[in-house]
Amino acid sequence: MMGRSLLIVGALGTIAVAVAGGLGYGLSSPADAGMPTHIVAALVAILLVMFAHSWILLYLLGTGRMIRDTVREGGLDAALLAESRRLRRVCYTCLVAAAALVMATFLVGGAVAGKGMTPWVHHLLAWVAVAVQGLALWIEWRTLAANERLMGNVDQGLVAASQRVSAAL
Repeated sequence: MMGRSLLIVGALGTIAVAVAGGLGYGLSSPADAGMPTHIVAALVAILLVMFAHSWILLYLLGTGRMIRDTVREGGLDAALLAESRRLRRVCYTCLVAAAALVMATFLVGGAVAGKGMTPWVHHLLAWVAVAVQGLALWIEWRTLAANERLMGNVDQGLVAASQRVSAAL
């Protein structure tokens, strides 16, 4: 349930990044009257994206620790733990890349507004950030769904182990 909520926040962040980009393309210069709206939309987008990715990272770390402890204490198959680690590794790369690109786009936008950089760099970063954010959202969705199934398998393994112990007594 928490994973789904975080995915919704991530989707809102992706939409906000696209909206901020659309607002930016409507500007004629850094002195344009719409610049403050573009900046606020970009800040909202960054906050949503960073919030979602940070909490998904923490959620996967927390559930990974729970799986690790349960596998060790319950004497379950170590493949469950290996799968948990694999899921985190796959997801972390996209989380970090998407967050870094959104942040870099914002920072480069400041340089463009200050006339310290050409706008095409900001535009290119914005398009790449939207694409990577969309990819990260898709990978997070798959990873969180797989993580949920994995936690179900751990629960089933514990039930089976306790039934074996009860039958042996």
